Amino acid sequence: IFSDVELSQIQTLEKLIEETSFQQMQTRLSDKGLPTGISILLHGAPGTGKTEIAKQLARKTNRELMHVNISECKTMWFGESEKIIKKIFTDYKAYAKDTKTHPILFFNEADAIISKRKEISDRNTDQTENAIQNILLEELESFGGILIATTNLTNNLDKAFERRFLFKIKFQQPSIPIRSKIWKMRLPELAESEANYLADSFDFSGGQIDNKKKKKEITEVLQGVTICFDQIVCFCKEEILH
Repeated sequence: IFSDVELSQIQTLEKLIEETSFQQMQTRLSDKGLPTGISILLHGAPGTGKTEIAKQLARKTNRELMHVNISECKTMWFGESEKIIKKIFTDYKAYAKDTKTHPILFFNEADAIISKRKEISDRNTDQTENAIQNILLEELESFGGILIATTNLTNNLDKAFERRFLFKIKFQQPSIPIRSKIWKMRLPELAESEANYLADSFDFSGGQIDNKKKKKEITEVLQGVTICFDQIVCFCKEEILH
């Protein structure tokens, strides 16, 4: 459940990467001498649906999702991290040739590799991170497939990466009416007034509301009782750490 603006942008992306549209787009871009790939940045608050949308876009367009583990891109050995990043794109290109549809290359929580580059120093870690980012920038410049990256920290995004992402969708913290719909969807037994109360009282993301659903199910199994509305409110209060 998203706002109208977010939903419109998501639907545009889905239409774009449907196979027929994607092939037509690639042909036209190639004829114009332009890179034929599509790079997408999903950014916004945690728990607002960025990762889930990437998975749903892959499912709806019958594409595989090649999930890159960011932590494995960095090693303690000088020069190895750069090879790993290059190999990711080399493997992607090779695999794409063997499939009917381009897979989606997915960098989840990509803050670590698209953040602002470090000032030049003698530290090996800074030099390695800058080298990784430079390789990534070069690969994105000539990328011919579909890449989706997610991040919560756009304020720390390197300016050079902003241009490399053709499509950028910001996922906002859901409004009260949207939160009410999410509560009602996840817990259908709630009355409208109860869903509205929870939405108005707690500024939760969809991910946090999912946590309450999961906690309710677990508690009912452990205690063998049906959780009432007041207990759900208590769960919500326990979610708030500050």
